[in-house]
Amino acid sequence: MSRIVIFGAGGRAGRQAVAEARRRGHEVTAVVRDPSRYGGLADGGVRIAAGDVTNAADVATLSAGHHAGINAAAVYGAGTDPGAFFTTAAHALVNGLRQAGVDRLIAVGLSVLLPGPDGTRQLDALPAEVQPFYLAHAAGLEVLRAEGGTLDWVYVSPAGDFDHEGERTGHYDVREHGDAGARISYADFALALLDEAETPRHHHHHLAVS
Repeated sequence: MSRIVIFGAGGRAGRQAVAEARRRGHEVTAVVRDPSRYGGLADGGVRIAAGDVTNAADVATLSAGHHAGINAAAVYGAGTDPGAFFTTAAHALVNGLRQAGVDRLIAVGLSVLLPGPDGTRQLDALPAEVQPFYLAHAAGLEVLRAEGGTLDWVYVSPAGDFDHEGERTGHYDVREHGDAGARISYADFALALLDEAETPRHHHHHLAVS
């Protein structure tokens, strides 16, 4: 049994990561902005904690004593600033996890940052009006690449997209590139996150699963 801290535990990917971690018997610190909104996450092995993934001090305090960290936190929509969020969160995770003595980070990311089957980056084919959000994700990934150093990180995304209504099948496949038609349920995606937390197989790498 390990102790795993999960940032963004209230979102769809985060909730499934919490559920899968508990299914495997791990102790979990589920980090959310407002714990009063997420009482359903709690059970005997889950501690719900308020925290800000963009604050290195919060990351360090909440991660102390844990074996691995998972970041599923994201922002999107009116009133948010993805350009600031994803880079600031990446900086805070790198610095905060180091301070806490946690050397493994599994970060949830986007498939459009991967090359497609023809080798060209999928992001470059998107309409200009939607690119700022995806470029913000890309900037966060670049922080991990540039500053991750001794932090053993892996950036995990669907090869294509999530199957939002999909159920847990208990398996997933690793892809070498992005595939716009590929789908994976949140529950199966959580399998990949927890496999990488328990037995790291990919290091300083963008891992695509379907």
